[in-house]
Amino acid sequence: MTDPAITEDLIAAHGLKPEEYAQVLRILNREPTFTELGIFSAMWNEHCSYKSSKLHLRKLPTTGPQVICGPGENAGVVDIGDGQAVVFKMESHNHPSYIEPYQGAATGVGGILRDVFTMGARPIAAMNSLSFGMPDHPKTRQLVHGVVEGVGGYGNCFGVPTVGGEVRFHKSYNGNCLVNAFAAGLADADKIFYSAASGVGMPVVYLGAKTGRDGVGGATMASAEFDDTIEEKRPTVQVGDPFTEKCLMEATLELMATGAVISIQDMGAAGLTCSAVEMGDKGKLGIRLDLENVPQREENMTAYEMMLSESQERMLMVLKPEKEAQARAVFEKWDLDFAIVGETISEDRFLIMHNGTCMADLPLSTLASSAPEYDRPSIDTPAAGAMEDVPQIDPIDGLKALVSSPNYASKAWVYEQYDTQVMADTVRAPGLGAGVIRVHGTPKLLAFTSDVTPRYVKANPREGGKQAVAEAYRNLSAVGAKPLATTDNLNFGNPEKPEIMGQFIGALDGIGQACIALDMPIVSGNVSLYNETDGQGILPTPTIGAVGLIASEDGLISGTAAAGDVALLVGETKGHLGQSALLAEVFNREDGDAPHVDLRAEKLHGEFIRSNAALISATTDLSDGGLALAAFEMADAAGVGVTLESDATPDLFGEDQARYLIACTFDAAEALMIAAAQAGVPISTVGKFGGDSVKFGASEAPLCELSDLYRGTFAGVFS
Repeated sequence: MTDPAITEDLIAAHGLKPEEYAQVLRILNREPTFTELGIFSAMWNEHCSYKSSKLHLRKLPTTGPQVICGPGENAGVVDIGDGQAVVFKMESHNHPSYIEPYQGAATGVGGILRDVFTMGARPIAAMNSLSFGMPDHPKTRQLVHGVVEGVGGYGNCFGVPTVGGEVRFHKSYNGNCLVNAFAAGLADADKIFYSAASGVGMPVVYLGAKTGRDGVGGATMASAEFDDTIEEKRPTVQVGDPFTEKCLMEATLELMATGAVISIQDMGAAGLTCSAVEMGDKGKLGIRLDLENVPQREENMTAYEMMLSESQERMLMVLKPEKEAQARAVFEKWDLDFAIVGETISEDRFLIMHNGTCMADLPLSTLASSAPEYDRPSIDTPAAGAMEDVPQIDPIDGLKALVSSPNYASKAWVYEQYDTQVMADTVRAPGLGAGVIRVHGTPKLLAFTSDVTPRYVKANPREGGKQAVAEAYRNLSAVGAKPLATTDNLNFGNPEKPEIMGQFIGALDGIGQACIALDMPIVSGNVSLYNETDGQGILPTPTIGAVGLIASEDGLISGTAAAGDVALLVGETKGHLGQSALLAEVFNREDGDAPHVDLRAEKLHGEFIRSNAALISATTDLSDGGLALAAFEMADAAGVGVTLESDATPDLFGEDQARYLIACTFDAAEALMIAAAQAGVPISTVGKFGGDSVKFGASEAPLCELSDLYRGTFAGVFS
């Protein structure tokens, strides 16, 4: 097969700007081959190079005494004591999931699981953060069904419990859904595996499933806006096989125990190209590959196709040569491919051979650490204008509007399709705030949450960024967990638009401030840009995944409210209604500023909740929907009514931050009031639990009626 001529159209189709192609010519001092063009395209696209974001990502706090490994590896690693570590990361599969929802979501789950077990950790928990267009949009139903089935289909078959997540709907996602997948695993702190190659002449080994033509060009597709040619991009979506991945995990962990592994890297975006380049670049070595040795499931594959395929369930390893027979036996036992496809070399070269012909010969460092880096123009998001008055409404009518919206109704229809109990260590399943998993064989527990409020970020990127971290902090604190660290998934529109770059920079600034103040460094993450269709961008959606530690079940807050319990509100209520759920769902408005986040108060109030866990029957943080929705959700979970004294709209539906609603006995309430006064924490009695109705002031409705609405809405829309 003759390679196509390198033309301006071909260069553009590979996502390279004219000035970037000019840089390629300067590096090579010649025209690239077709395979070399594909390699530059894969490594220099936004998805792999972070060329628009890495300048700003360096400003994030990534270190702390608890951090074993921060950003730059397959996943972050955090110490949880007793020689153990939690390994976790969040990553996007947005573009593939819009094109092919089932496989896009499924392979997103598969990819993030590989990131975790590539580090030597056995996955113990998964979450997902999903953003869709409006429920009445013609594509939304197909996307919701396909994505949810894809997440469940892969995770359930692989055998990892899904313990948390979020689902939202907004018109800005009509043409570009978001699928952010999170996974966490456990490892021995002194047995973490890294990707940097070392040693010259070491075998480079291909592991796992065979290479096909699926996903060729996937990373480049994920670095571009959508338009009316979207259906043509379907072949760039990967196809997953969770059963093969399960075998790959077991084989990989068994292989690691043999001492054969020098370094190892998941084959994710850009497949063989990115994994080989990253291993070589981190180890300051070159790599030679002989592609005729790559296991292939299709005939007559070209060098271009093999280098850019994103076939799933594959790994690349640098092997201790004396351990080859032992390592091969492990993979043959699991019926997986094991093939020596190259070696490390001392020169700074990425040398690709195919049947004796040189298909690419590139300076390897220019593909990764020397890739383009842009300081793109940015415009700060203007301050929000004055907000129109919000009319007083009947509070039960307001609550009904929220619980009958797919945004705030129960998401049981979604998470009931996921296996939440596999491995038998799930303590707290989805639907009640942070998920909680036992650290098997120890008294410890780990808590997981995923949070962001995109409308806040659009109105005020800095406060919105702070709020995403603060809400994650509150969700962990509300189950008694000490927050340890975070991972982020930064979903934004086109960074070449100064206003979008301004959102990105502002949100990162807020995230960084909050991570420092709350001692939650960012240890891993992902940036997903160009989330636009026909020039219409998504709401800025910097998702924060966070992990917390509970020393033992004595510190876990996992109960429910009981009849006779007092309802206590921790934190100060000013009645902030700007960008609130009530404003959006009842008045169809998205005006006003995001709520201010007082990071000192967040830390103080979270510490108060955790240190007084023994006095608390149940608690939840206040976020979307304010006090009204929080009180109802606690009542619904317990099957017991609730009465709140106020009927004022700002009191009930305001979204002031740093607040928690507590259910506890009368005696515990007295003790909490004394402790709060001593700690300087605002606390007040706002009502009580009991009866069989929800009553706000003089407005009242049967709990069963509201619960039916809350529990039936989502299924009613999407079943």
